[in-house]
Amino acid sequence: MPAYEYRCLDCKRIFEVFISYEEYGEREITCPHCESAKVQKRLSRVRIAKSEDQRFEDMADPSALEGLEDDPQALGRMMRKMSSEMGEDLGPEFDEVVDRLEKGQSPDDIEKAIPDLGGADGGMGGMDDFSGDF
Repeated sequence: MPAYEYRCLDCKRIFEVFISYEEYGEREITCPHCESAKVQKRLSRVRIAKSEDQRFEDMADPSALEGLEDDPQALGRMMRKMSSEMGEDLGPEFDEVVDRLEKGQSPDDIEKAIPDLGGADGGMGGMDDFSGDF
């Protein structure tokens, strides 16, 4: 459902309203702060809330994975985005790997610099998990 930004002409506050495309232009919008109906739509980007399933589907799009094996920085950005979408803290080892990738360090060099990356404690698995075929 899209979010639209409005400005109240009475209290001058800016607020967002989530409304469906069908409701847009039909539903009366009132300020949540002062309840005034004197509001003005602001020109802003339209954001669409996606379900968790849709976000994961978008991340799994094969075209988004093309060329990652040759571009450590793009791989790092993709891994950070996936972590953010999952909403989970994957630990300091993950952050270390992603930071190094975003600085352009190759997965092979990272594995050499952090040899115990996928150790017996269950860690993240070897760097092969991040640099193989996509």
